Amino acid sequence: NTNPPLPGGANPGDTVPPQLVYEVGGPSYLNPDVVGHLDTIQLTHQAPDRVQISGVRGTPPPLTTKVSLNRLGGFRNKVEFVLTGLEIQAKADLVRAQMEAVLAADLPARVIWQLEDNSSVNPETQAAATAVLRCQVMDPTDGPVGRAFTGAAVELALASYPGFVTTSLPTPATAFGVFSPAYVEQRTVPHRVHLDDGTVIEVRPPVRTETPASTPTATPADSTVHARSTSSLPLGTIAYARSGDKGGDANVGVWIPADAANGQAAYAWLRQLLTPDGVRSLLPEAADLDIDVWALPNLRAVNVVIHGLLGEGVAASTRSDPQAKALGEWLRARLVNIPKELNT
Repeated sequence: NTNPPLPGGANPGDTVPPQLVYEVGGPSYLNPDVVGHLDTIQLTHQAPDRVQISGVRGTPPPLTTKVSLNRLGGFRNKVEFVLTGLEIQAKADLVRAQMEAVLAADLPARVIWQLEDNSSVNPETQAAATAVLRCQVMDPTDGPVGRAFTGAAVELALASYPGFVTTSLPTPATAFGVFSPAYVEQRTVPHRVHLDDGTVIEVRPPVRTETPASTPTATPADSTVHARSTSSLPLGTIAYARSGDKGGDANVGVWIPADAANGQAAYAWLRQLLTPDGVRSLLPEAADLDIDVWALPNLRAVNVVIHGLLGEGVAASTRSDPQAKALGEWLRARLVNIPKELNT
């Protein structure tokens, strides 16, 4: 993997791992024509802007291939109430009770409340004094989440908490889709290659197929770093991350930088830290979800799959980061006890 000698680009050692851990599941990466085993990849930093990828092993593809199904999930809408100053929780409780009383007449199928309170004591700016209470609604039809919903919010303006304001004007309900994967035998899905000259090549289904193992990697018992002292620092002090979505699941790939002085020891420590329970502790919003953790030792990386964090997928997700693009940066910002000998 080489970056051309032109301005505007670079290929230091840590531009390759994020491509290899991005939006993947376990070490066995399934394709229609081959299963690529990510845990066999060897990276060699040959020169500035040059990384060699070698040793990659492949095995026969699976009997089935994944197809994407998309359907109309219904209609959605939201309103964001800005809460300012003192008694944020009391203000949130008041407007929520008022809204729920009005919505009860034609209750949407789903009503989701989220309070994001980043206000501070003795705020020097109005922004530092504010919190946001988000109300999202979903329904199979647009009636309960259209004008009836936004109108109810606006009409509270002069009869609710002090300093009532919303972040935007009322909007109509919008349709949303739901993505779900399905698996069918490869022989039922035509495979074609279209060349630039107009030639179309029919690719026959694979003759030999295999089902690769898909058991998350256990944390090795002998990889504990025995440190005399630790420092409470953000995980990002010694690890990088890249995250994204796979339908309703979120993926976070975490790796030790290529130039880390104690890279192998740091990776052993990372393996001990990022167990399923460890991830739940660091990301409390995933506390009740199933989590898989896969080891990629050759990359000094682990890949974390958080099942269901994004609900029914990007278009239907109620999270402020529906594609989980920033999830890795949140994880890197969390404080952990890092052995001092690794933070050098």
